[in-house]
Amino acid sequence: MKLLVTGGAGFLGARLAREILKKGELNGKKVTELHIADLFPAPADLLADPRVKGHAGPMLEQGPLFESGFDGVFHLASAVSGECEQDFDLDMRSNLDSTRLLLEGLRKAGNVPRMVFASSVAVFGPDPSNPMPDIVTDSTLPSPQTSYGTHKLMLEYLLADFTRKGFVDGRAARLMTVTVRPGKPNGAASSFFSGIIREPLAGEPSVCPVSADVSHPVSSPRATVEGLIAVYECTREAYGGRTALNLPGLNVTVQEMLD
Repeated sequence: MKLLVTGGAGFLGARLAREILKKGELNGKKVTELHIADLFPAPADLLADPRVKGHAGPMLEQGPLFESGFDGVFHLASAVSGECEQDFDLDMRSNLDSTRLLLEGLRKAGNVPRMVFASSVAVFGPDPSNPMPDIVTDSTLPSPQTSYGTHKLMLEYLLADFTRKGFVDGRAARLMTVTVRPGKPNGAASSFFSGIIREPLAGEPSVCPVSADVSHPVSSPRATVEGLIAVYECTREAYGGRTALNLPGLNVTVQEMLD
């Protein structure tokens, strides 16, 4: 089986790639090729695996790769929330345009691959005409309040339409904020949820931009990877025909995290 992981050089994508290689199969099919497409080269340990082929560069320049015929795709590549709000053109290129290029490449290949798209709980948000419920479920009406969330929702619908037309077998999974992320802070608006834990443990200061009673849904890296694989391996019937579903998360306050 030939797989593609976009964003596979990143924090979450690399962990997903390692887990797939460790399992050696998905949905009962042996993984023979794992292609990692990202802006930067994949980690050395992944590239050392003979099953792995790395593709570094902007996704908008990787059209021929997407048309090469994949059996399965995990699409994690994305500009993140905070930087998207600061740079609308980046959001359009990195999220909308790149994903459409990927989907068109898969359609041209013609073999109907199974595809998991990493969406986000950013598709939800408070709106005067659509107040947030106490519990957000898969069927809660999305009303995104950021460009990032809006474009994620647009791509959920685009993936659903490509699935309806029989071009791909698409499944959109909305990720919680994944914490604690290692390394340097990224441009995500929720990056501080990692920073308030990571930086103090490293003896460095961290600024928390919200009050201690702010609550937010989070998930561990391991649970997120397990969720993405579960969404890939489930049957179409088990997925339930939804255009998207929420991965499991735990609502915590800033104070609870610090405690």
